[in-house]
Amino acid sequence: MALTNYRPKLAIVYASVTGNTEQLAEMLQEAALEQGLRTELYRVEEFPLSELSSCDGVLIGTYTWGSGEIPEEMQGLYQAVEELDRKQLQTAVFGTGDSFFAEFCGAVDRFRDMLYVKTQLIATLKVELMPQPSDAIRCEKMVKLIKPRTS
Repeated sequence: MALTNYRPKLAIVYASVTGNTEQLAEMLQEAALEQGLRTELYRVEEFPLSELSSCDGVLIGTYTWGSGEIPEEMQGLYQAVEELDRKQLQTAVFGTGDSFFAEFCGAVDRFRDMLYVKTQLIATLKVELMPQPSDAIRCEKMVKLIKPRTS
């Protein structure tokens, strides 16, 4: 039975220090809303981890700290997704960084590796420093990969 009226529920959860990852999260939200997805944008500290089980998709945005580490405020989300082990949950990870550093967007890579094992990882998006208007196309392509649940 096709669920033609079903609109996937998407959470975009991010942490940002400089505002670059926040700007990228907002671009993703705009692309998702244009696609008709039920979308909520959350700073990581405002996201109720209990929502993970009711989402079709979670897009995770992170900056990178130190030598490629996941920022402290993202640790709880990382652990919650890792423990959830919900293969049907569609996920993507995005972030901004500076390629001057040896581990460009290292936190994005660390999330990606865990999401690949624990969820249905659909995409990874890394942006050099501040998002540009041309990154909107990349955001649209990422969001188009989110598919409705079939059961």
